Amino acid sequence: VGGSGNNLGSILGGFAIWFFWIEAEPIGLALIELLTSGMAEDSALRLHLIENAAHTRLATMGVVLLLVLRFSPRGLIPERAK
Repeated sequence: VGGSGNNLGSILGGFAIWFFWIEAEPIGLALIELLTSGMAEDSALRLHLIENAAHTRLATMGVVLLLVLRFSPRGLIPERAK
């Protein structure tokens, strides 16, 4: 994620992964609550989605890693040419 042979990029990449890992669950819960706000409060589907909001963390991490690899294949901070 950070860039091959780049210490600053590795630290930044590690911090970015940690940050997304920590923040993915509350953001996922808020997003699911927003998307299901039109459903009845006692709806089985709504309750199931809210109870399993923590699983959105894995999907979020997968999407983040895919986006980084797709749009920045040399890392967040690429190694400088010498």
